[in-house]
Amino acid sequence: MKVLGRNLRSLAITCLAFIPLVSAIPAQAGPQDVALLKSYVGEWRGRGTIVGDQQETVVCQLSLREGNEDKVNYSGRCAIAGSTLSINGTLAFVDALQRYEAAMTSNVAFSGIAVGQKRGNGVTFNLREREQSEGQPVTITSQIVLNNGAINVDFQVVYEESGDTLRASVPFSK
Repeated sequence: MKVLGRNLRSLAITCLAFIPLVSAIPAQAGPQDVALLKSYVGEWRGRGTIVGDQQETVVCQLSLREGNEDKVNYSGRCAIAGSTLSINGTLAFVDALQRYEAAMTSNVAFSGIAVGQKRGNGVTFNLREREQSEGQPVTITSQIVLNNGAINVDFQVVYEESGDTLRASVPFSK
């Protein structure tokens, strides 16, 4: 019984010794993660193709600026088939949740939070939402990839009743 008690006491002391080390990991990870997001601050331009029943060129501009509390604010516009899509949002590393998040609003009543995951030297944000477009249910998936000093945005809209799909990929550079 004394051996078991001594082993449990040793295990408890060992665990207590590791608590400060484990607690320090998020504090160290946050600044590096914030620095990664801030490395993308600047003016970006992108051009791609939207594919549906026809193909159209998409021309975009995106501005990333330092925001409050270690956040990066972004705003952008894309010209698509004679209309303009405007987006605004924030990129952040949320220390409390130990994850990246991208919040977005748009002029087409679309908004949401995309959770980001670190992949290699970058971050990939994924968003999947169900919305209404012209009274029709649609599923919107979007991916924003920040990697190796470049930004790529991919999105897909699926009109659930008809099965019609719109897809686009827009690579951005400074």
